[in-house]
Amino acid sequence: MVNQMEKYQYIERSIIKKFRKQIWSNFVKGINEYELIKENDKIAVCISGGKDSMLMAKCMQEIQRHGNVKFDLVFLVMDPGYNDVNRNLIIENAKMLNIPITIVNSNIFSCVENIKQSPCYLCARMRRGFLYSNAKELGCNKIALGHHFDDVIETVLISMFYGSEIKTMPPKLVSDNFENMELIRPLYMVKEKDIIAWKNYNELNFLQCACKLTSDLANKVIESKRQEIKDLIKELKKNNPQIDVNIFKSIHNVNLNTVVGYRKDSKYYNFKEIYNKK
Repeated sequence: MVNQMEKYQYIERSIIKKFRKQIWSNFVKGINEYELIKENDKIAVCISGGKDSMLMAKCMQEIQRHGNVKFDLVFLVMDPGYNDVNRNLIIENAKMLNIPITIVNSNIFSCVENIKQSPCYLCARMRRGFLYSNAKELGCNKIALGHHFDDVIETVLISMFYGSEIKTMPPKLVSDNFENMELIRPLYMVKEKDIIAWKNYNELNFLQCACKLTSDLANKVIESKRQEIKDLIKELKKNNPQIDVNIFKSIHNVNLNTVVGYRKDSKYYNFKEIYNKK
């Protein structure tokens, strides 16, 4: 049986070698393509305890170690009110993976547990704000979240089917509420199936879902929508294996000459107005 030191080194090697094409190359491609990391950045890598954020943390360690750009990292765990079992799982995994985490506590779960309408939306906003605030206090200019390729394309379809708009999840964005703070998504080009394969290959056990509200009907509906989209994409891939890649590419290739209407900031541009100006 390997000891802890050997274990984390073995896991690091698996990212660079075993999963080089599926994970490492796509991770580096996303970093470079969207210019997510710049010289002298100090980035708060936000760890929820799940597979995505833990892999992101290891990839960020590797690119800091082997990349040409000099930058600093803080591994930030925001505890919104986890029970002891879930909190300890995060701590033990971080120790095993050699990730030096900083834990900050909050009572966000308690704040939203009695909210009947859109508790997930409020929780997400509060968590995001808490991460920005604590990252800034730690001297960071960026926070990194573990959203991956599948999150991107699922968000596009959910916004179309249930939000009546075409809305994407950008690889980075500037905070409206925290000056000089930016959000980046380093796993933007990494597929979830490859993250799962990496987790299983290394026999890792990560936090699945620690939300106290998942038993609520409203939250089950939200999760069922995302699962519905996952199932739809899976079904469509049977006839077109490239369907997920095509959805991803489409958000990089919007033909504005054919768009009937679009919104930028608070202004709406209508097809008739644009057409009549020609």
